[in-house]
Amino acid sequence: MTQHEWKWLEPHPQSYYKQLFVKGTRIRAEVLYGMFADGDPPEYSTPEEIAADMNLPLEAVREAIAYCEADPLEVRDDRRREEEDLKAMGVMDAEGNYIRGSLPYPPPERPRKQ
Repeated sequence: MTQHEWKWLEPHPQSYYKQLFVKGTRIRAEVLYGMFADGDPPEYSTPEEIAADMNLPLEAVREAIAYCEADPLEVRDDRRREEEDLKAMGVMDAEGNYIRGSLPYPPPERPRKQ
């Protein structure tokens, strides 16, 4: 498998997440993709709207969308770890449904990888 060179995306070594971030920010590519694909919040329907609201170059938003649409392993792993943490905190049940009234407090300790 060849390594893709991204112009606007890079890893964030201090982050718990292994997926790529917009360079120079703490904005995960998956967050931008979710705004586009899920319409969350609903006022976002185009990469242009997301770029304008997030004060990012349009090319960075488009690249984040393309990265996530490629379904990289690190994004899937991040989602799996996040779900495991939410279940361990009692915020999510075994089927992946959020539990009403649960507080994600305190979060479980996870060792940082060096």
